[in-house]
Amino acid sequence: MKKNYSSIITAAVILGILGLLFASLMPSYSEGEEKKVTEFSTDRAMEHVEAIAQHPHYVGTKNHEAVANYIIAELEKLGLETTVQEGYTLTDWGNLVKSKNIMCRIDGTKPGGKALLLLSHYDSAPHSFSHGASDDASGVATILEGVRAFLNARTKHQNDIIILFTDAEELGLNGASLFVTEHKWAKQVGLVLNFEARGSSGPSYMLMETNKGNAGLVKEFAKADPAYAVSNSLMYSIYKMLPNDTDLTVFREKGDIQGFNFAFIDSHFNYHTQQDDVAHLDKSTLKHQGSYLMPLLNHFSNADLNATASASDDVYFTIPFAFISYPFDWVIPMTLIAVGVLIILVFIGKAKRMLKLSDIMKGFFPFLGSLIFVGLITYYGWKGLLLINPQYNDLLNGFTYNGHDYIAAFVLLSLSICFFFYQIGSQPKVAMNHYVMPLIFWIVLNGFLANSLQGAGFLIIPVYFGLFAFAVFVFSQRSNWIVNLICAIPALLIVAPFIQMFPIGLGLKILFGSAILTVLLFVLILPVFGAFAKKGIWSLFFFLTAVIFFAKAQYHSGYEAGEAKSNSLVYYYNADTNKAHWLTYDTNLDSWTKGYLGEKPKGAKIFNDLKLYSKYNSEFTYSAEAPNKDIAKPSISFLKDSVVGHKRFLKIQITPNRKVNRYDVFANEIMRFYNFKANGTSTLGQQGTELERNGKKLLSYYVVNNEPLVLQFTINKATILDMDVMESSFDLMVNPIFSMTPRENWMMPTPFVLNNAVIITQKIRRRPKAAPTIKPVAVQPIVADSLRVVKDSLKVK
Repeated sequence: MKKNYSSIITAAVILGILGLLFASLMPSYSEGEEKKVTEFSTDRAMEHVEAIAQHPHYVGTKNHEAVANYIIAELEKLGLETTVQEGYTLTDWGNLVKSKNIMCRIDGTKPGGKALLLLSHYDSAPHSFSHGASDDASGVATILEGVRAFLNARTKHQNDIIILFTDAEELGLNGASLFVTEHKWAKQVGLVLNFEARGSSGPSYMLMETNKGNAGLVKEFAKADPAYAVSNSLMYSIYKMLPNDTDLTVFREKGDIQGFNFAFIDSHFNYHTQQDDVAHLDKSTLKHQGSYLMPLLNHFSNADLNATASASDDVYFTIPFAFISYPFDWVIPMTLIAVGVLIILVFIGKAKRMLKLSDIMKGFFPFLGSLIFVGLITYYGWKGLLLINPQYNDLLNGFTYNGHDYIAAFVLLSLSICFFFYQIGSQPKVAMNHYVMPLIFWIVLNGFLANSLQGAGFLIIPVYFGLFAFAVFVFSQRSNWIVNLICAIPALLIVAPFIQMFPIGLGLKILFGSAILTVLLFVLILPVFGAFAKKGIWSLFFFLTAVIFFAKAQYHSGYEAGEAKSNSLVYYYNADTNKAHWLTYDTNLDSWTKGYLGEKPKGAKIFNDLKLYSKYNSEFTYSAEAPNKDIAKPSISFLKDSVVGHKRFLKIQITPNRKVNRYDVFANEIMRFYNFKANGTSTLGQQGTELERNGKKLLSYYVVNNEPLVLQFTINKATILDMDVMESSFDLMVNPIFSMTPRENWMMPTPFVLNNAVIITQKIRRRPKAAPTIKPVAVQPIVADSLRVVKDSLKVK
């Protein structure tokens, strides 16, 4: 009976620890918080979000200009002198746009040193009717409110503070590229604090960007001491290996300027969609952003920003209310010491006859059985759920509205399987014998990580606590459940957050990783769970609880207002063939798309020849013939076409004859372009004279004020000019020449693709010059004059 009670108490304590852990990740917002004028106010920040996110405000729209004017006015209210930087940039992604950056500067008491830069972007994502409340009105609002509080506090600061709101981040980081490569202030920046979003809720994670080591950044961040820091060096190591795409990346890559990203990623299904509005932004998340900015602004406005540079790296991680770090150089020695400690403990345990080799080896069965079975059932279980619920593929980001229910269900199922295997393969009296195999596995895992992913070096710390619990058993010759529970706390605090973080960050396709990590956490704290007397009952309990969450997820597997199904439609007109089609990217057609494509649409493979970039490599899936509409085609003018030697020099202007938003230009892959410029701008970072490109695409030009696109380049004289232009306007749903049926309230435009667009595509070629016109001459007067001459001549005779 005592053991049963200890099991229940232990389970309750573990749940309490996990509850404390997740509650301490971020501050909690409460309605009507009263804040002094010298403190950051979530409510005041929210007022900025509401003003900025009233409407979609992507580049080229009137709302975009209105947001820019609002930001300028708010900065001027703070008494700051605002300047604007405008210009074209052509990024190595092939995105051309005229950006408009907004910036100002607060002078420090020691001018001439490095400046602190506060960074966020103010444009929203195009195509999908996104209001940009989270991405990135929240970032703009955090900085505006933070600077207001900072100025009201009259905080003394040595360093200059630059405030930069970049433009065209959503199109290719163009605004940041314009600032870093062309503005004189860029060379004076010593550190960047960038506020971003890739969702609409959850804790904000800190990610560092540096070309060298992170040790200086880690030490200064620890000194700033933000109250709710959420980060670890495993994220840092993985992030450095991925193709990063924030404005801060431009500062690091093109300016060798390092800094911190702060971004929240939960509710990823709202990212870049029309649901990225004020109603979906979590105010506690916005408060978390402010809780980072204020202490960091106070610290780094007075810190020596040169001290953040370092050649070495630190391991770091956060637990509730603590930020812990130590050098990468410690990782391998700590792993080797753990190996030595385990060997000594096993030797002593055998000498004391507390451990038996046969029992140690039997620990393989429940451990590997749990690991393999959980991995397989989760991997194929999720694939089965996708077959049962094909609608889950409609959300390109890979995280469904009921995603948290699935995380809970698979984690609980994993615990059930672990308890089942240890019920049939391990009894309490041999639990510590069976603990040796998990310890060996975890030490080997850390040895692998020490050589390949040193940022994960903090995972050795829970192993040391496990070794301590094992040592207590060896030396005292009995297992103490209180000691075991205390030693399990570091594993819960350090490992448990990753179980939820992985599928949120990488999509539900990685659920099997969370399930496997659940098994690894279970065996790491096996001294706790192994002592449970009736593991079969616990297995059944977790299984039934998992079933409840699976049922809940299935019940909420449909769509509704606020949790909408994404769909896509474009009108595609080929000016060369004079044929029009409806096209979609969707795999599961709904009633709205079928209204245009019909019940049995044709495939759309031929329309993917001119492949458009999209985040998830989406392609057109279905097509149907559409009526031809009287749409004004662009004018293509050859301003220059001359041959010198073996080179042909061309200057081509493409001018819109309607309100357009985007041009995509393609060329045959065998063509080689030299000295390429678009609207007078060369590709940033271009090496040599030949244009580097991937596939047929030359560039995507996002149009501002309907300004034409001018291409200037050189090709070999023998090269055949084989180019196409695709002109798009994002007005399909409101264009007066179409009678479009509005989407139902449980539908929304698909993000990340060219959507809701009227597209015209045609070849770029010289049109033959028309033959000179001869002014028609009236025949009747000529005949009359001829007769008169003849008559007069007869009279003379």
